[in-house]
Amino acid sequence: MGYETLLVEQADHVARITLNRPQVLNSFNAVMLAELRAAIAGAGQDPAVRCVILTGAGRGFCAGQDLGELQGDYQRGTPPDLGALVRERYHPIILGIRNLEKPVLAAVNGVAAGAGCSLALACDVILASERATFAEVFVQVGLVPDAGSTFFLPRLVGFGRALELAMTGRSLDAAEAERLGLVTRVVPADALEAEASAWAGRLARAPTRALGLIKRAFNRSLVNDLATQLEVEAACQAEAGRTADHLEAVRAFLEKRKPNFTGR
Repeated sequence: MGYETLLVEQADHVARITLNRPQVLNSFNAVMLAELRAAIAGAGQDPAVRCVILTGAGRGFCAGQDLGELQGDYQRGTPPDLGALVRERYHPIILGIRNLEKPVLAAVNGVAAGAGCSLALACDVILASERATFAEVFVQVGLVPDAGSTFFLPRLVGFGRALELAMTGRSLDAAEAERLGLVTRVVPADALEAEASAWAGRLARAPTRALGLIKRAFNRSLVNDLATQLEVEAACQAEAGRTADHLEAVRAFLEKRKPNFTGR
């Protein structure tokens, strides 16, 4: 499939999706949001894909919603229905990432602001260039964090810190983001692509079905009580126990060799 606003490459069971509007720091317009939704869904449906990398072209990861796309409504004095916009355009992407039972890695190469920050927070692993910055800038234009930020941010950094970041809209550099637990790891800017590829390669060689079930269980844990979550674990374990990769791992252990996982 050809894309207007994305670069999508696949190699060694890894799909790399690059937001490609560098002239506007990869801010979202309607086309990019539709294409990103389709690319994530495609990665989920392709059995050859066992890990996904999300990154940005140029010096930004994603600067959030492109307000220029909406300026006509504001100039006419009739602001757009932002609730409908986030429900129709953003929610399917965030839910698509969380429901994708394959690891999704964000390689944050520069500014991640507004919905761009939300996009990174929705991923399973967040690698950040030392030049990356993160900002919940919504309040600076009189808005509320959306695209999942009010869900993910307090779970990553704690309620009080999340509230402070949302209410001030201040920018975090990569070092502070790592210290607060917002990102998995910070790497030198010139090593980000190689580090992301190495992480993705390890994840792509892992037992994919087990990784997906781990993700499912952790997703459910965010809303379940203990008894319910114990049953989720049991159900996921039963499903994992029937996979070819589990059988391969046990055989490899008994034969004293490394397992060869196939993602099945």
